[in-house]
Amino acid sequence: MSQKISLLALTVKATAALSAHTFVTAQGAVATAAGDAHGVVVADAAIGDLVSVDVLGTSIVKVAATVTAGARVEVGADGGITPLDAGIPVGRALEAGEAGDLVEVFLFQGASATAAV
Repeated sequence: MSQKISLLALTVKATAALSAHTFVTAQGAVATAAGDAHGVVVADAAIGDLVSVDVLGTSIVKVAATVTAGARVEVGADGGITPLDAGIPVGRALEAGEAGDLVEVFLFQGASATAAV
């Protein structure tokens, strides 16, 4: 069963329509596939809305492509998660999930694509 333990949530101003449970940038846009992310949006937001973003701890994230429990993940389509390939690791899946599922993810900050996490 999914839960979340947010140790730090920060507020960002949405510069695009944002969907809950997806990765976003510090500038309030949907994070790009394989790119870096600021954290996970906790609620839907319209352009201009202030929205809370989980940046430290665990969060619930939408799965973009099948992940296994324990796998490192990167940002996939539409800010969801996909197994780490050549992108920047943004977390570790704590549960397995199929596309469209919501799973708990341990969030990474400041990771690089070459770092062993």
